[in-house]
Amino acid sequence: MFYIYEKSTTYIIGKPSKWDKTVRPDHRQMYATMPAAKAGLTRIKKAEGLLPTDPNYADFRYAIAEVGYFHKNIEASRKAKNLMSGEWFVEPINTPGYMSPARESYWSM
Repeated sequence: MFYIYEKSTTYIIGKPSKWDKTVRPDHRQMYATMPAAKAGLTRIKKAEGLLPTDPNYADFRYAIAEVGYFHKNIEASRKAKNLMSGEWFVEPINTPGYMSPARESYWSM
């Protein structure tokens, strides 16, 4: 399994929107093979419609990594505060809100 991620923030990137062609972080988006991930990156390039010389072109902003390698070596962490205890803890940046003790949705389930 493979992810397309943004190099600067290490957010896992989802598919381009059908309506406004924007690309947003989506922790659920993964690809079964490297060719499938490369095809996803090509779809992002076409949706953004930027020239290859533009600094925001997809080849400069995004990269592809295998899931295990990404979580072990690439993914950034953030410091968050537990809503119930008030203690600080560190969590991966792609942690969904419903799985983070720093979010109300975690405690309301």
